[in-house]
Amino acid sequence: MTSTLATASVTGDGADPRPSTLRAAQDTPTSLWNDSADPRELSTSITEFGAVGATCNPVIALTCIKNDPETWIPRIRELAAEFPTAGESELGWKAVEELSIGAAKLLEPAFEASGGRNGRLSMQTDPRLHRDKDALVAQARYFSGLAKNIIVKIPATKLGIEAMEEAVYQGVSINATVSFTVPQAVAVGEALERGLARRKAEGVPADANPDKTEFGNVVTIMGGRLDDWLKVVVKRDKIMIDPGYLEWAGVAALKKAHHVFTERGYSSRVLSAGFRNYMQWSELVGGDLVVSPPFQWQVDINANDIPAENRIDVPVDPGVIAALRAKVPDFTRAYDVDGMEPHEFERFGASVTTLRQFLDADAQLDALVRDIIVPPN
Repeated sequence: MTSTLATASVTGDGADPRPSTLRAAQDTPTSLWNDSADPRELSTSITEFGAVGATCNPVIALTCIKNDPETWIPRIRELAAEFPTAGESELGWKAVEELSIGAAKLLEPAFEASGGRNGRLSMQTDPRLHRDKDALVAQARYFSGLAKNIIVKIPATKLGIEAMEEAVYQGVSINATVSFTVPQAVAVGEALERGLARRKAEGVPADANPDKTEFGNVVTIMGGRLDDWLKVVVKRDKIMIDPGYLEWAGVAALKKAHHVFTERGYSSRVLSAGFRNYMQWSELVGGDLVVSPPFQWQVDINANDIPAENRIDVPVDPGVIAALRAKVPDFTRAYDVDGMEPHEFERFGASVTTLRQFLDADAQLDALVRDIIVPPN
């Protein structure tokens, strides 16, 4: 059990009154992170549902600002006054920084209690830097210095993985993003081990922070986005397969990656994100990994009292795996450890779709800031 929260007693009728996610967080090694930096959602997720981490990216930041205009419209105007030469992109990222720092503060107790393993706020590098390794490393170092419990997201492309190895060597805690497949996760896990080994070989402390906390590195697989892509492929190629099988692809990849990480002894953990069905939480409970559902998914999982059972070692139906392999070649590419080479990662369909979404969110954030500081007549 990794949580410091006290386990609640059962009711008189024998029912456990705790929310499902809280039961999993308290009774198993599985950690819950909130897939948002919205302070209202995050506070509830921490206090009621057992969250010990959170994330921010351009999509999340854009949503948070849009959902709280009373706070952010005047604040962005203040930032524009404080930084009179800053353009809309720079001002937008300053808002992202403030969101992230505020969320990181809420997570400090979990950070201290876990020695840095949890209590992390994931902050994503600017997706417009995805072709520039040095720029990714430099921004990762900058973000890492904003708070002691920041963990930095870098895309799991060939170049991005090289940046992650260098960044962790330089003392940055890492969360791989734009990652959907077992070969991506394994390539990241190996790169992070190489970076940490370089630190050790040079006599640099293996701790990310001077207070001797651990790095807390995680490697994301966006299971639902893998499912999304395979559904696109099935429709595009007119493949006839039980549609229910496509809901299991991401779960299968997450289970496979977790077991590979465990067998190989990687210090990083797998993180489940990109939720499309509750199994991307329930089928992973019991594993020493992270699940990061959006806040509304947590609400719905708990409202429906989805069982918090240890299912990490329960395999996906072999018939489902066999059918996906036989019918959908991109599933095999995503599921097998050697299904893709690193140079193929950035052109995998889910990678292209997600990176374009992140880039579009950046553009929308620029436009939102522009409308605030240069309002139309």
